[in-house]
Amino acid sequence: MPSSAGPSIDTITEGGRVTQVGEGQEAEESAPHVMTFGAPTAGEILAERYELVEHINNDSAGRLVWRGVDVILRRPVAVVLRYPGGDSATEMLQGAVAASRVIHPNLVGVYDAIDEAERAYVVREWVDGRSLRELVADGPLDPARATTIGNAVASALAAVHATDMVHGNVHPGTVMISDDGRVVLADARTDGDDSQQSDVRAIGGILYFALTGHWPHAEAPLRGATAGHGRAAIPDAVRDAAGAIAAPRQVRAGVPAYLDDLTMDLLDAEIAPPSSDVLAAELARLDVPADEQFLDNTGPLRFAADTADEPSPLAAAGGRKVAIGIAGLLAVALVGLLIGISALGGGDESPQTPVAAPSSNAPGADATPAATTVRELKISGARIIDPDGDRTELRNADRVYDGDEDKGWETQTYENRPNFGNLKKGMGVWVDLGEEHTVKSVQVLLSARGASARLLTGTSNPPSSASGDAQLVAEYKTPIGQPFEEHDGTKMTFNGFDADKKYRYLLLWITELPPSERGYKVGVQEITVQGS
Repeated sequence: MPSSAGPSIDTITEGGRVTQVGEGQEAEESAPHVMTFGAPTAGEILAERYELVEHINNDSAGRLVWRGVDVILRRPVAVVLRYPGGDSATEMLQGAVAASRVIHPNLVGVYDAIDEAERAYVVREWVDGRSLRELVADGPLDPARATTIGNAVASALAAVHATDMVHGNVHPGTVMISDDGRVVLADARTDGDDSQQSDVRAIGGILYFALTGHWPHAEAPLRGATAGHGRAAIPDAVRDAAGAIAAPRQVRAGVPAYLDDLTMDLLDAEIAPPSSDVLAAELARLDVPADEQFLDNTGPLRFAADTADEPSPLAAAGGRKVAIGIAGLLAVALVGLLIGISALGGGDESPQTPVAAPSSNAPGADATPAATTVRELKISGARIIDPDGDRTELRNADRVYDGDEDKGWETQTYENRPNFGNLKKGMGVWVDLGEEHTVKSVQVLLSARGASARLLTGTSNPPSSASGDAQLVAEYKTPIGQPFEEHDGTKMTFNGFDADKKYRYLLLWITELPPSERGYKVGVQEITVQGS
């Protein structure tokens, strides 16, 4: 990210209320400001748009953090303000401007940066939730959740690094987990000594902390993540007499070997880390078995290993692959040999005469072609279409076709009205069948009753962006299957497709949300397509 400090964000809990403070610091009452000119007041509207609702805290850099409301878009915001503005706020504003150029679901959004001379302020996304530091205070996380958080951080850094910038401040206080499970990285704060490589190494610290509850950098903190940024209360890693940290599997049971090795390799200064995008791909690939048990460490594996099903992206980045045992290879070969023998005759001594298939020209042959077999079609890709939103709900589209009905994509919670709070015309889940198919039916499993949706089709595949989504929605006007403007069940089944037409792209366009505990929201758990 930029060479100057952006708005600094963290969360703490006061009396059960989630708050957001700057610099990862604990909330403290500071001495009153001598200067009062430009001081904000509750109810004041900044830039004719941002209403200040509640003063949350002052951070260590002298900035005031307020909870506010964007009165135009009617959404909560955080306002990081300092006075005076001008030269004293240049660094804060430059950092915010640079941060705003990177848009990603796992990065805290920066909406505005304004200098009014007597004061300056940055308006950014308000995150209801807790920092990783607070979350782990309740106990270390299970490997699956730690992997999810590591993947989100790596994905955020990949977006930052793609712009040739550096974040420079990845630690448990800047990793935030919202109430709806979204993981976001905040507070880009770098200097000339930071690098993309140090960003990636910091993910090793995040994984280690999530898995053990200990911070591996207490004695040698990461650049931009010094003890002055709220890590004094985090326990140091368990160390041997020589000062070397214990591996996560030596601290607690249940950490899979490959996740343990990946974490330790990222923390090892002797091993060159992969790029952030390669690491993100690897963390997305990893699947933690629920019954994984503690095993003695058998030595470093140099990042993750290849599996029989899918090669590790890190293997191509120089990681050492896990060797398959010779006995295992022999066993596989033996099974294959037995299957081959069975297929060639099953051990029968007399040769078998193959039965000739009937000729279509033979008398009495049925000239009617066989009926087309209807099967479940493979979905090759999916993404969330949100032309009118702030693009913070795009994550987890791949869960709508992963075969797991317990996991899916879901909207945020919208207040007041079921039509997305009257903020947007709708949202969609776009799926790609890979090639054109005859479609027989489409079944959509939702998380709740009472949603309204239509199934649409088109032929274009614009890029995933606000303008691309708008282009797609403008084209996808042809409804297919039976429309479901109102539906009381959790399963929507679209039938009645034209048998003479073929489709590749489908768009489930949601227009009404069912009620939830705090407003209106829905989850799309699984989409299955039947056809040929």
